[in-house]
Amino acid sequence: MIKILITGATGLLGTTLAPYLKKCGYSITTHARTGEADFQVDLADREKSFEMLTQIQWDMIINLASLTSVELCQNQPNMAYLANTRTVENLVYWIQKTEANCHLIQISTDHIYDGAILHTEDEITLTNIYAFSKYAGELAAARVPSSILRTNFIGRSNVSHRESLSDWVYTSLTNGKHVQVLDDVFFSPLSMNTLVEMIQLVIEKRPVGIFNLGSHNGMSKADFDFAFAERLGLPTETMSRIKTQHAAFLKAYRPKDMRMDCSKFENALSVKLPQLSDEIVRVAKEYDEVA
Repeated sequence: MIKILITGATGLLGTTLAPYLKKCGYSITTHARTGEADFQVDLADREKSFEMLTQIQWDMIINLASLTSVELCQNQPNMAYLANTRTVENLVYWIQKTEANCHLIQISTDHIYDGAILHTEDEITLTNIYAFSKYAGELAAARVPSSILRTNFIGRSNVSHRESLSDWVYTSLTNGKHVQVLDDVFFSPLSMNTLVEMIQLVIEKRPVGIFNLGSHNGMSKADFDFAFAERLGLPTETMSRIKTQHAAFLKAYRPKDMRMDCSKFENALSVKLPQLSDEIVRVAKEYDEVA
């Protein structure tokens, strides 16, 4: 049985990934800095990380530990480094020091892209501290056999205090709240359910390198918000489209276009990734089931 450690397992993705992989028959151990997990360790602490990692002979580590708040990363760059770079450096240090036969799956971000093109893996544009710290984490991960997955995801959260984009739209509109949605920010996310299926495929095939992992035919966040709402039959009169320069709730710069060319992943793993429109349908069903 393949022994897998999932770090940051109590977050948005981890709470979907861990139970899915358990059902697939893997031996799963969970980590979190705080909260309910098998290990509670600050991965930025090299000594404590090494002590934790040495307890079991891991076949694979899936690193989800991350500080994803763009604003907090911008205001606290050292915190961003510790969470998004130093943690990866410590995982890599353990693999190298012990010569462990352990494959690393590093979950990265589409925020390292910007510009009106369909981005391939070598077209990097770093525009904020969050992106910089995540890219530095990629550089660390690349020092050992690893699959580095640049992605973004949508779907219903299993964490009471964490809200996904689709959660925010659903909650806002069902409560009649007036919201502004970004008309000039483009992305190509996957549903969390599709993403965990793709991660399971990566576990089996262990491709080495950097891979974009998203949907086809991405769209603006505003178009996504409206399409998602309409799929659920939610009223959209309280949503208004705005440009990022008019978004008072944004302080740090956000990339305008993060759409990805995912052909490298598709070719390496012999899989066809879905259209974003199909992912909207899949995610909407999650909320229909709750309702």
